Amino acid sequence: MIGGLPKVTSFRRCVTGLLLCGLASGWTHGEGEAAESENGRLTIARMKYDGGGDWYNDPEAIPNLARELQLRAGIETNLDQRVVTLTDDQLFSSPVLFMTGHGEVKWTEPEVRNLRKYLTHGGFLYADDDYGMDRAFRREMKRVFPGQEFVELPFTHPIYHIIYDFPSGPPKHHEHDGKPPQGFGLFHDGRLVVYYTYESNVSDGWADEKTHNDPPAKRETAFRMGINIIAYALYH
Repeated sequence: MIGGLPKVTSFRRCVTGLLLCGLASGWTHGEGEAAESENGRLTIARMKYDGGGDWYNDPEAIPNLARELQLRAGIETNLDQRVVTLTDDQLFSSPVLFMTGHGEVKWTEPEVRNLRKYLTHGGFLYADDDYGMDRAFRREMKRVFPGQEFVELPFTHPIYHIIYDFPSGPPKHHEHDGKPPQGFGLFHDGRLVVYYTYESNVSDGWADEKTHNDPPAKRETAFRMGINIIAYALYH
């Protein structure tokens, strides 16, 4: 079995303290303003963006992942996702931000500045290319961090082992162009602030079973990777 019980139990203890000390008192951004506590529960935010990409696809994905986070890792998570734009004040009360879609992504200059502020003051972005988002997403992220390039994370990176073990990196959920799945990162001051999966499409596996007709084994692997991503974001 991937990820034995002792590993999960140990993380439960760590995250309980994290939630009590961090989320219950309000996640804060760099200026120290208290964020909405949501009763001490984690709320995962979904990014709403312009450009034509379907930022809204698989709306049940985050609620389904939230249930698994509670059941498997003991991470108390609100079942309703929070939809935010990059200029929404609620962005800064969301420790974890998720985005996905097919096709174009366009951010305004205020959105670029706000995303950089969010990421450099403790926020974490997980982006999952649902097929066709890669070019636009990389272009826009260059505006956020002009001097940086995405780097492929080694398979030894903790994001692949924090609870469940993925010795070959991110799982291949949907075929897309048939290329190997890859997980990329952007770092700020040594901290992973953006994790980006390409040719993997993990988040499709969080959708309801009937949405993509994925077999149980594939959905199981997708949930395990999703739990690792959120656990890593909260613990580091």
